[in-house]
Amino acid sequence: QVQLVESGGGLVQAGGSLKLSCTASGGIYPEFAMGWLRQAPGQEREFVAFISWGGGNKVYADSVRGRFIISRDNDKTTVHLEMNSLKPEDTAVYYCAARSGSQIVQTETQFDYWGQGTQVTVSS
Repeated sequence: QVQLVESGGGLVQAGGSLKLSCTASGGIYPEFAMGWLRQAPGQEREFVAFISWGGGNKVYADSVRGRFIISRDNDKTTVHLEMNSLKPEDTAVYYCAARSGSQIVQTETQFDYWGQGTQVTVSS
């Protein structure tokens, strides 16, 4: 059973930083890509960032490029999302997601496994 467990959400003032982490376990090997998506109240879930198995391919949504950084630990099971210069519009539940293989994906339906989500709230 594949499990993704997120941590690191919370409340921060605009301009501040937060770092989210997600650890994968279960039978998703041998290679899997990971990503982050978010869902604000009343809105659809949207893509935030993607990282390939080896970490060489990273993709960001236009809204976060230059402010957020996605990375992956050497053991490949943990992915981080460093969020800087946060804005109130970044407020959302952030979900970690994963899929087998190395294909770059950016849509919700292309991910196979999901975490439970972690709340990020940015106050103005």
